[in-house]
Amino acid sequence: MRLPSLAVLVTTWAWTCSALVIDTSSLGLPENQLSQRADSSLAGYLGVFFLGADPYVYFYLSNGNNPISFKALNRGSPIFKPTKGTGGVRDPTIIPGGGSEAGKKWYIIGTDLNIAKTTWDAAQRKGSKGIFVWESTDLINWVNERLVVVEDNTAGMVWAPEAIWDPAKGQYLVHWASKFYPTSDPNHTGNPSAIKIRYAYTSDFKTFSTPQTYIDRSPTNIIDLTFLPLQPNTSSSQSFLRFMKDESLKTVFVETSTTGLFGTWTRPGGSSAIIQSGVEGPAAYWDNTVAGKVHLLLDFYGSDGYRPYESSNPGANSGWTASSRGGWPSGLRHGSVLPVDQTIYQRLSAKWS
Repeated sequence: MRLPSLAVLVTTWAWTCSALVIDTSSLGLPENQLSQRADSSLAGYLGVFFLGADPYVYFYLSNGNNPISFKALNRGSPIFKPTKGTGGVRDPTIIPGGGSEAGKKWYIIGTDLNIAKTTWDAAQRKGSKGIFVWESTDLINWVNERLVVVEDNTAGMVWAPEAIWDPAKGQYLVHWASKFYPTSDPNHTGNPSAIKIRYAYTSDFKTFSTPQTYIDRSPTNIIDLTFLPLQPNTSSSQSFLRFMKDESLKTVFVETSTTGLFGTWTRPGGSSAIIQSGVEGPAAYWDNTVAGKVHLLLDFYGSDGYRPYESSNPGANSGWTASSRGGWPSGLRHGSVLPVDQTIYQRLSAKWS
């Protein structure tokens, strides 16, 4: 999510693993701790994005199992447009169901912001306090659009929401970025706090727990957080990568945890970053056919939008290389990618091609 000066998950959570070549020594992890097996049941990828000046939900489907070659669905028109709030949605994230909803339910959430109707300053001071939600049981029909308020009046905005199933909690952990103003400044005319990552839990994306702060690195502004699970996640064994943007330096970096979403996180390479400047909106996903390879989309928020990168050592802030862009569409902005099986791939192609 861009300031004015300025999902990545598989279809189910039944992760299976095998050994692959990742430098775990720099992360302090045991051998094979960072592992993800290529999955022969997966046939392609669904990308969910917005397009710059068009803050609506667009679907892109990969050309077969090519992770960096995509074609627009619905003849390049939005799959849906929001009817509530500002009438615009940015940063759409597609979330596969977890627990009893695995393989049966999907959600799309996003930022309630149409910048054509406001200014960047106003959007940060008195912007939307809610997140958009849509849901589906087949990835074709999306229903129950709602705008759910998750922050109180001291927040200036709620930006770049995402979610992940937390097996330790048995609920979805939803997170977003906000800045806050003192209660003595109800009109938000003064100086706000640094941008913080906030979170709440939900079982249905209708009712949320009281929000709490997840990442606060004041005076550094942190935004655009996304997670990538690393191994089979059970209540006793959870490893994750998390990618985020240092909004103060305009860099994207990765951290790793072997002790769950609220465990100890380490940033390999100290203060190093994957990309040194001018990027945002990281979206990470495993390669369906090449064991251990991760693809990372980085939004350059210009005419190019997303550019794809890849690494076989995804837990490091070095070694990421630019992927071929021959089959990559231009103009895709901050979104997410969901690996899909053959049945879903054919369903999407038949409906929206």
